[in-house]
Amino acid sequence: MYGDDIEILKRENMNLADKIYIFDTTLRDGEQTPGVALTVDEKIQIAQKLDSLGVDKIEAGFPAASNGELQSNRKIKSLGLDSTIVGLARSSKNDIDAVLDADLDYIHTFIGTSPLHRDYKLKMSKEKIISTAVEAVEYAKDHGLAVEFSAEDATRTERDFLFEIFGEIVDAGADFLDIPDTVGILTPILTRDLLTDIKSSFKTPISVHFHNDFGLATANTLTAIECGANQAHVTVNGMGERTGNTSLEEIVIALHAAYGIDLDIDTTQIYSISEFVARLTGVKMPVNKPIVGDNAFAHESGIHVHGILNNSSTYEPISPELVGHSRKIVLGKHTGANALKSKLKDYHIDLSDEQFDKVFAQIKALGDRGRCVTDDDLKAIALTELGSARETPIKLKGFGLLCGEVVSPTATVKLEIDGVEKETSNTGVGPVDAALNAIRELIQDTMDIELEEYNLEAINGGTDALADVFVISSDNEGNKSTGRAINDDIVMASVLAVLDSINKLILIQRSEINL
Repeated sequence: MYGDDIEILKRENMNLADKIYIFDTTLRDGEQTPGVALTVDEKIQIAQKLDSLGVDKIEAGFPAASNGELQSNRKIKSLGLDSTIVGLARSSKNDIDAVLDADLDYIHTFIGTSPLHRDYKLKMSKEKIISTAVEAVEYAKDHGLAVEFSAEDATRTERDFLFEIFGEIVDAGADFLDIPDTVGILTPILTRDLLTDIKSSFKTPISVHFHNDFGLATANTLTAIECGANQAHVTVNGMGERTGNTSLEEIVIALHAAYGIDLDIDTTQIYSISEFVARLTGVKMPVNKPIVGDNAFAHESGIHVHGILNNSSTYEPISPELVGHSRKIVLGKHTGANALKSKLKDYHIDLSDEQFDKVFAQIKALGDRGRCVTDDDLKAIALTELGSARETPIKLKGFGLLCGEVVSPTATVKLEIDGVEKETSNTGVGPVDAALNAIRELIQDTMDIELEEYNLEAINGGTDALADVFVISSDNEGNKSTGRAINDDIVMASVLAVLDSINKLILIQRSEINL
């Protein structure tokens, strides 16, 4: 949706704030991802990248949690970043003092407000909850801190009590009221109802901190912003406890592309910081992760690729360059001719129509066997076809193999030699040797060959890598020729490579006769 349509939506359905702030909590809530623990140096590197990205606030951690946390918060603050550095604190004097010891200017303080938190975690009355929270906010304000207050588990708190404590907190001087959806139970409709009510009752800026337990964190955060929320809490890659938090990349790009909102974020750095955080934390992104996943801008379907090559907007809501990503044309059974031609053009490989048809058929055949053909695979297949014999007096018509511990490897080969089919079986010290012995037997009336060189390489890593076989063969007249073949079966690749070299030898002999 673009242009006038966005403006109509803004006027009729949205109550957008004049300024929307991005509050990143990767270093605090993101680090609470099970199994993740960042060193001080790693936190500093992430903070610097977040600052370069342009986020407004960076929650550097929980200074009261440990001396290491205190020191990392202090070091990050000492960097003099443009982003505001925030420290988390419970509603207690000791926690607030730790934030002050870290030399921070902004505090995010919280206390549980839902019946579950009051009765089972804090064991405090409503009155005690309010007085404790108010005292914490007043203490922080008295010590010169900007204060953001969170009513933990706000979305399971009685509406009247939530509004009561917010009213007291506003009177105590809080600069931001934060609404945490602590266990991710909101839906967009419930979010709209809650935010509309809160925005009509309080003038203090509203922040939202939503979790992703039902996969709705991004949708709920966007809904909250539509209803006037001033700030979104996010993490890189949506990291966080359980199923994580609202994803930074999803919110930033959705606001930029779908809402037309300028956040002063350098979106071209998004993919880079996503990869960086994934590498440091060891939490890899699913390939289908929006915006930053490996498949976010990958296309295989022939129909899609044809559209993309003509105009990328046909099947992409944004360009990959917007987030520093790149487009991938993936080859497989759904690949169309246009995609293959585009790839070959990129690699400056010029095939004849006949050669192209053979490469295309091989790509399709590999796809039908469940393979996804990589760029390296394609280049090897295409270059092999370029170097293959122009004519094939000998064609492979059938091949079978018998191997086991108690039998000699036995290969059965059927060849068509100048239009006449011949078949035989032979044994060898291994399956490749058995196949080559069978070929020698079938062509002995045509020529004697010797295999002078045999090389086998895997094009890519992995047990399912394509085999690239290169051979040099010679005949009894001293002629030599090379042969190459690519196949996902090593023995078949070997057979095809040897036949390629034999066909070239036959063409050499016939050329000499013609002369």
